[in-house]
Amino acid sequence: EVQLVESGGGLVQAGGSLRLSCAASGFTFDDYAIGWFRQAPGKEREGVSCIVGSDGSTRYADSVKGRTTISSDNVKNTVYLQMNSLKPEDTAVYYCATFPFSGQGTQVTVSS
Repeated sequence: EVQLVESGGGLVQAGGSLRLSCAASGFTFDDYAIGWFRQAPGKEREGVSCIVGSDGSTRYADSVKGRTTISSDNVKNTVYLQMNSLKPEDTAVYYCATFPFSGQGTQVTVSS
């Protein structure tokens, strides 16, 4: 059974940082791409970043590029999303996903 469990969200002031974690189980990390997407109230779901297990290549949305780093620990089966210079518009529920599965999400709130 595939499980994805996010953690690390919280309330932070603009300009601050957070590191989100996604603990994955039930599949072989190396064989899949894992990513983060976010959804804010009243807004469409937005892909944030992803990492390909086989070669470690990464992708970022323009909205977070330069402020965000995705990484993985294939021994711990955990994916991390380091977010710096956070902005109020980064406020959303952040979900970890590997198609077609996603976790329950973790709330990130950035105050101005």
